[in-house]
Amino acid sequence: MTSAKLLWPAFACLAFLAHPAQAEWQRTEVVKTYAVRGNSGAELYQSIGENGPEIGGLARVIAYTNFKLTWTRKYERQGDACVLVSARPKLIVTYHLPQVAGKLPKTVKANWETFIEGVRAHERVHGDIIEDMVREIEAATVGLTVPGDPKCQAIRTEMTKRLGALSMAQRQKSRDFDQIELSEGGNVNRLVLQLVNGQ
Repeated sequence: MTSAKLLWPAFACLAFLAHPAQAEWQRTEVVKTYAVRGNSGAELYQSIGENGPEIGGLARVIAYTNFKLTWTRKYERQGDACVLVSARPKLIVTYHLPQVAGKLPKTVKANWETFIEGVRAHERVHGDIIEDMVREIEAATVGLTVPGDPKCQAIRTEMTKRLGALSMAQRQKSRDFDQIELSEGGNVNRLVLQLVNGQ
């Protein structure tokens, strides 16, 4: 097997814009793949270690989830106060996954399909954690009122404080989830062992 260390991080890239608001929303999901090759589970896992995306220049990963978040926001001046009356997010969650190039022997194909479905399920949880964060941002900011802010400037500073805390909480939830899944006996750990050992 490759000596490359395989990690499973989820990354957050936040961009906040202010425009008129709308109603309910849903996240958009995008899947990007990288090619792996092999005729056995061990060879496929080695190929993941050799071809998986590098994150932060530290290590290659099996798969990871990141996202782009933009906001359409409406602020109103009420007396000398500024109020965020509505906020509509546009959330794009991108899953980066391995994909086999070429045909596999029948038994290896079955093992790979079990492995990759487990990988997809794992990454979907990261997507859910990200979506939860966005909904928490809505709850924490819509209706926010800052007195003495008729030009709606101080309200943005206050929102930045709240958003920073929620973003940090999302990252910690993702790290905690990975730690459980990747630890000995964890779901992802079992998936890897089953693939490599041909179970």
